[in-house]
Amino acid sequence: MNKHPGRFVIGLTGNIATGKSVVRRMLEHLGAYTIDADALAHRAISKGAPGYQPVVDCFGKWILDGEGEIDRKKLGNLVFHDPEALVQLENIIHPHVTQAIEILTTRATQSVIVIEAIKLLESPLRDRCDSLWVVHAPEQVQLERLMRKRHLSREQALNRIRIQQPQEEKLKVASVSILNTGSYDDLWNQISAEWKKISPAAETQPEIIPSVAGDFYVQRGRPRDTEVIAGLLTRLSKGRRSVSSEEVMADFGEKAYLLLRLRDERVGLAGWQVENLVARTTDLYLDDRIDKTSALGTLIDEVERASTNLQCEASLVFPGSDLAGEAQAWKNLGYERRTPETLGIQAWQDAAVESMPAGTTLFFKLLRQDRVLRPI
Repeated sequence: MNKHPGRFVIGLTGNIATGKSVVRRMLEHLGAYTIDADALAHRAISKGAPGYQPVVDCFGKWILDGEGEIDRKKLGNLVFHDPEALVQLENIIHPHVTQAIEILTTRATQSVIVIEAIKLLESPLRDRCDSLWVVHAPEQVQLERLMRKRHLSREQALNRIRIQQPQEEKLKVASVSILNTGSYDDLWNQISAEWKKISPAAETQPEIIPSVAGDFYVQRGRPRDTEVIAGLLTRLSKGRRSVSSEEVMADFGEKAYLLLRLRDERVGLAGWQVENLVARTTDLYLDDRIDKTSALGTLIDEVERASTNLQCEASLVFPGSDLAGEAQAWKNLGYERRTPETLGIQAWQDAAVESMPAGTTLFFKLLRQDRVLRPI
């Protein structure tokens, strides 16, 4: 039973490499607050976090890397070949993840909450949901994604697919089934159609965000704007970031775009995403003709506002050399120039290493002091 009156809670699941996270991010674009339970599980076993020592005690120090962190690849290879070991691991992690989800759900301001978890149907989280969404894909599509994105052999990929409950069993209990064969247009259309069926409480995010910085204002990029965004990326980056509208559409499965306008002209762009409670702005471009200080302030303020609304702990921004040199603007915004290894928190370091584009500089800002699954 949903323990949060006035909220509509969607439980989002599906087998490995079916595209659950893409669906979650699309729902986030539409105005939902989304929680990645599997990312919280990774956090729960980071060095110093509540699940770290119990996992080391259970499986041994051989699973540690040179920095004393749990090597998730070693641990994954163990538990994906041993169902009993997988149960032991889940018994350690799940209570911490459940507690973190409860905290995040309680303090969310959105009326629609999405909880993504690969083992949702086998866990107590199922009972907290009003609707169960199951994402599915043909096995060949799963194989291709695992081999391409995770660099697994065909045998390893098949093993990970077939150790899980058959997709057909999950679909039997689905309130909503989403077929993801790789077409982002088709997937967006499915998600948008289902979103419109959700209770009247389902609010869509406003497209235009007013600004207090003179004539600047920010517009949320939508999938219908892919050609505009592609052209703007190419123009403002002076060709360094040349992309097609199809590639931008694919990006909507990972990030959101904010377009900066000066009256009726588009003069800036930020591409950003929230993962594991960390905001990462990986695309940041401004027209050379405008005031960089005011423009940066307008764009980054909106990234931070939206990130805070998604309960982010930290904001990481990766500008190119031209904008990295705007020292006073970054100082005014409260950002520090950093390197990933100086961030201190493992989840923040991982986010920086995973997201930092080549040829960029890392700027860091703490957005909130209280953290979920904080070290003990």
